[in-house]
Parts: sequence; structure tokens; C-alpha cells
Amino acid sequence: MSGSDCLFCKIAAGEIPSTEVVSTERTYAFRDLNPAMPTHVLVVPREHIDDADTIEPGHAEIIAELFTTAQQVARQEGLSERGYRLVFNVGEDSNNSVPHLHLHVLGGRSMGWPPG
Repeated sequence: MSGSDCLFCKIAAGEIPSTEVVSTERTYAFRDLNPAMPTHVLVVPREHIDDADTIEPGHAEIIAELFTTAQQVARQEGLSERGYRLVFNVGEDSNNSVPHLHLHVLGGRSMGWPPG
């Protein structure tokens, strides 16, 4: 899938409406439409990267910014004190429905282990 056909590329570009949480030069964070937790925010790079399996050394700065944006989301949403989960899903078996790298920021209640 090319970036021009990608749902998350269109969301990050403002072509499809979303509920913005944080926006940076390289990343965009928005609320998941089907939240799995009280707080469920997706952090995506503005550059199209298929998934975590296709990350290359040249993506280092973008990946670092994904994590700093996720930290900002967690602080802004009041998750830092009690904790939160960061998740990348890769491929069909993980239930990854949009082939664009995205980091889930999940929190707002206690989570058991294993997840599910």
C-alpha cells in the first residue's frame, strides 16, 4: 500500500477527521475510534512505514519521536503515575488492520497479565 492510499497517512495529513491528542513535525497522535481501554491513543509517523517489521536504521529519529510523543500523550492523559502500556502490532495474526506503523498508548485502568 502506498502512502497516498493509506488511512493513517490521510488522518495524519488532516484529510480524514480525527480527534487530535498531540501533533509534532514527524508524528501525529489521535484517539482510537474503538478504544480497548479508557485511554487508547494511536501514535503514527507522518512518513509511511508499513509496520515494526519494516523499520530500518534510517528510521531512528522517527522511532525516537514516536516514543517521545507517546510519553507526552501519557503525561497529558494523566497515565504516567499509575502506568500505561505501549504496543506495536505486526501482521494479520496480531489483528493489525491498518498497514501503517502505529504505537498504541493504553491506560486508565489496571491491566492483567497476560493481556487479553
